[in-house]
Amino acid sequence: MQYLTEPIAAFILWTFKTLLEPLGELPGIFNPNTVFILMISAGLLIWLGMQQKFNKKAEEEGGIK
Repeated sequence: MQYLTEPIAAFILWTFKTLLEPLGELPGIFNPNTVFILMISAGLLIWLGMQQKFNKKAEEEGGIK
């Protein structure tokens, strides 16, 4: 079974060392943490705006909130 798991483990280790560690050290807005925080914030704002429109429409039509 090790013949199957060792190459997978080596690939995962290579991925972290080669791709993810250098990405985590990028400065400022290019840092993945900042990118994810901005994406989540934008999604939250869009969702809240849509929810406000749905609530307003439900009040006007007498539907359920």
